[in-house]
Amino acid sequence: MLYLSQTNYNKMENKNQSEGMKRREFLQTSAVFAASALFLSLSGTKVFGALNGAPKGISIPTVKLNNGIPMPMVGFGTNTLGGDICVQSVSDAISVGYRLIDTAKVYGNEEFVGAGIKKSGIKREELFITSKLWVDDSGYENAKKAFQTTIDKLGVEYLDLYLIHRPRGDVKGSWKAMEELNKEGKIRVIGVSNFEPDQLDDLMAGAKIKPAINQIETHVFFQEHKLYDALKKVKVQMEAWSPFAAGRNGIFSNETLAGIGKKHNKSIAQVCLRWHHQRGVVVIPRSTQKAHMIENLGIFDFKLDELDMKTIATLDLNKTQFPEWS
Repeated sequence: MLYLSQTNYNKMENKNQSEGMKRREFLQTSAVFAASALFLSLSGTKVFGALNGAPKGISIPTVKLNNGIPMPMVGFGTNTLGGDICVQSVSDAISVGYRLIDTAKVYGNEEFVGAGIKKSGIKREELFITSKLWVDDSGYENAKKAFQTTIDKLGVEYLDLYLIHRPRGDVKGSWKAMEELNKEGKIRVIGVSNFEPDQLDDLMAGAKIKPAINQIETHVFFQEHKLYDALKKVKVQMEAWSPFAAGRNGIFSNETLAGIGKKHNKSIAQVCLRWHHQRGVVVIPRSTQKAHMIENLGIFDFKLDELDMKTIATLDLNKTQFPEWS
């Protein structure tokens, strides 16, 4: 896998953003907004927080992680967001009901995410805040310092989730530091991102605390069945950092997904997120548009049937849509 510095990472992400991946449109605007105000009770799930300011009736189910802590199954991603846009987007996302907020040191926006959280006026304990340790900060001492910098920038005293962003550098030294921070109560949950099964096995072989999360690229075009099964087996929660494949491969104009959406009176985005949800995968879609944020929460009042799931399975290309990371 390509090794990138933080500077090169940010340049690449800004380029991807400027290329203008096509954003989805509502199938039927009135139906979507009506749907976003409903909630379908899901057996065996709980809801996260009192969603002040959210459309009436919206509740986000949680999944119980392997350490017993509940995590919202739909959150808000912030990659490529910066400045005032990031501040406002985070505040807007919280206002419509999101409680899981995801960022990372390498995104270069932790201060703005923190400002958005503060602007929202929501109590810290109602939120589930995630950040990630970048490759340049790997190792025991470096990880401790990087974590402190992260919470200082965010303006919080602890993180709900901290991830090793990529399986590079001194992973075991980083994990030891994170285990200690977890025991000290500074991180409620620790996990990894972009780890393959063998890399995860190697980490767990010497770990005192099992990772609770593996945040990866997964979407309808890269369904990651092998990794999905492997994580299920070891009870590590899968989280999708790219539930829409960043708009690549024409996902928002895909005829198969559009057909399923029409059947349920839903948008392609909602079909994709519902597909993830029925597989038990946590998702963190990103948007700067409040209408799209609301749309992304309108996935709990319908269910994809067996034929829908089988049809979506045929879309799997079994390869990354982000070759720049290969």
